[in-house]
Amino acid sequence: MTLQITYQPPVDAGHLRYFFRFEQANAKTEYLPHAHDWGQVIFVKSHVLEMQVEGERLLTPAGIPIWIPPGHRHSSYNHRQAQFRTFNLAATLCAGLPARACLLIVDPIVQAIMDEFAHNEIEQPTSDAQWRLCDVLCDRLRLAPVEESYLPLSNDKFLAPILQALEADPGDNTTLSVWASRVFTTERTLARRCQQQLNMSFSEWRQRLRFLRAIALLEQGRSVQAIAHELGYSSASALIVMFQQQAGTTPDRYRMRLG
Repeated sequence: MTLQITYQPPVDAGHLRYFFRFEQANAKTEYLPHAHDWGQVIFVKSHVLEMQVEGERLLTPAGIPIWIPPGHRHSSYNHRQAQFRTFNLAATLCAGLPARACLLIVDPIVQAIMDEFAHNEIEQPTSDAQWRLCDVLCDRLRLAPVEESYLPLSNDKFLAPILQALEADPGDNTTLSVWASRVFTTERTLARRCQQQLNMSFSEWRQRLRFLRAIALLEQGRSVQAIAHELGYSSASALIVMFQQQAGTTPDRYRMRLG
């Protein structure tokens, strides 16, 4: 059974320059579509966050926050229990941030400031030092590189069926040239469409898909060897190399961090 939640803004949210929220959502929890008058940066501390923003899917692992500009309608569904941290800022302070919802590739300074406020359970700045940290946080977010989505989709007539097939079976090792023959085009055309439509190569997209699926399987308690086999890797060490490239840590250390 899915628990549906209607978003409830804090009292006087519209009059605040900055405020933070620290929440834990149970598995199978759906946040119904809503919008608000302020900008919001959503950090997920574990698992994979999937959101619909203005009809588009945004998918991101822990460590890469989602930016939602003021007035953008959004919703989310949590397949598993998840911890969220949000940094909210008044619309007047959103200048310099993207006009569209996207992912922000933030630096350790941003993560450290969010950790500081979360550790002390500070929902609104009160001291001069806290106000300065919020201003620094805003500045660092404006400088953060942008990604449209960690795992973008495409309606391209050649790419769409391939991406759908891979999402259904991430362990499929079919080469790009074979996929090209199946959709009646050339490998060169497919490679060009990947860069144009996804802003990344075919191999990078498939690696990101496998990383996200590996996270889900780790949360289910599967062994690294079993995950490697299911995702089409020849050995556990090959999976570990991919995971370190994407997460900066090994699968076992990631699982320990989840507790």
